[in-house]
Amino acid sequence: MSSIRGSMRVLKGVCLAKSRESDGTVAAGESRSIRDIGEIPMLAITVEPARAASVELSTVLEPSLLDGTVLIETVAVGLCGTDIEIVEGQYGTPPRGRDRLILGHESLGRVVEATDGDGFTEGDLVVGIVRQPDPVPCPSCAVGEWDMCRNGRYTEHGIKELDGFAAERFRIPPEYLVPVATQLGHLGVLLEPASVVEKAWEQIHLIAGRTQGQPQRALVTGAGPIGLLAALLGVQHGLEVHVLDRVADGPKPELVRALGAAYHTGTVREACPEPDIILECTGAEQLVSDAVAGVAPGGIVCLAGVSAAGKTVSADIGAVNRKMVLKNNVVFGTVNANRRHYQAAADALASADPAWLDQLITRRVPLRRWSDALHAQPHDVKTVIEFSSI
Repeated sequence: MSSIRGSMRVLKGVCLAKSRESDGTVAAGESRSIRDIGEIPMLAITVEPARAASVELSTVLEPSLLDGTVLIETVAVGLCGTDIEIVEGQYGTPPRGRDRLILGHESLGRVVEATDGDGFTEGDLVVGIVRQPDPVPCPSCAVGEWDMCRNGRYTEHGIKELDGFAAERFRIPPEYLVPVATQLGHLGVLLEPASVVEKAWEQIHLIAGRTQGQPQRALVTGAGPIGLLAALLGVQHGLEVHVLDRVADGPKPELVRALGAAYHTGTVREACPEPDIILECTGAEQLVSDAVAGVAPGGIVCLAGVSAAGKTVSADIGAVNRKMVLKNNVVFGTVNANRRHYQAAADALASADPAWLDQLITRRVPLRRWSDALHAQPHDVKTVIEFSSI
C-alpha cells in the first residue's frame, strides 16, 4: 500500500490532455489531472455478485470526478450479514457495464479533497450514505426519503449498482456525506447500522402516536450490532428494555446489562411477556412468529431483520389475525435510512458511552488480512476492516 500511496503523490500534480466531446465531461484539449479522470491505482475488496467464492483484493483505479467532488480516504469499513450474503453469491448487482462490485456499505473515511461549496474540508471525518434515489424520481425519492423508494430503482453503495466503500479511496457527492464528530473517532464506523435503528425507532414512535398511552417496555430480539444499537436507543428514549438472544456467554450479556437493560435467553414469552414494542432484529422465522403473537394489546412489532426465503413455520394465521385485529396491534417492516436518520444516529452515538460503543467492535482486521474478517468467530459482535489510521 505504501508504494501505491507514493505513486499517488507523484501523480497528483501531473496533467493530461484528454478529449471527451462524446459525453461532454471534458472539452477537446482541456487539461485534467490524473486524479480527476481516475487513473490512480488503489486496492479494493471486490466481488462478482451471484458467484460464490469470487471475492478478492483487487487493484482498481481511483474513481473520477464523475462519481463525486469529494475524495475520501477510507479509514474503516464495517461488515454485516449483507456483505457475507453478497460474498456467498446470494445477491448484489455490479455497476452497469461491469462484472465486479466493490464491497462495503458501512464506512468511515477522511476527506482528502473537496471543492468550494461542498461543505467539507481536508481532514474531516465522514460517513457515506448507502442509498441514492432513483432517477425518475418516485414521490418518496423526490423529497429525500430514498429509504422509502416506491419503484425500486434506487441504487446502493456496495450492494446495488454502486461501488462500495471497501477501497483505499472513494468519491461521493457531498449531499451523500454525513460529518462525524472528531471525538467519536473510529467509532464513527457504527453510524450506518445506527442509522437503520434510528429509522426503526422513528417509525415506532410515529405509530405509537395513534393512541394516548405511551409505550413503556420494549423487547429487542437479537443481540448483534443492530439489536444492541436498538437497545441503546431504547434506553436513551427512556424505555424499560429487554434483549433476547440465544447465547448465554461472551460479551453480549454484559453489553446489555451495562446499558441498564435486561438480558434473556429462551423464548419471547419467557423473556418479556406482552411488551409494548418488539423490535425483531434477527429475521429468524420462529422469532418473527413469536413476536407477532407475543406483543401486548395495542402493541407494535417492528421487523428489522431479513429472513431467508424457502423456510416455513407452522402458524395459526386465523389466531394471529384475530389477535392483531381485536387488540389493535401493528406489524411493520423497515430497512435502510435517509439523511435525517444518519444525522440523528450521529447525535445518539455522540451521547453514548464511548467505552461501551468500543466494545461493540470485537474484531479490527487490517486490510492485509482482509479475508479473516469474512470468517465469523464465536463471540463476534461487529467486525471492522481497517484501511488507515485516524
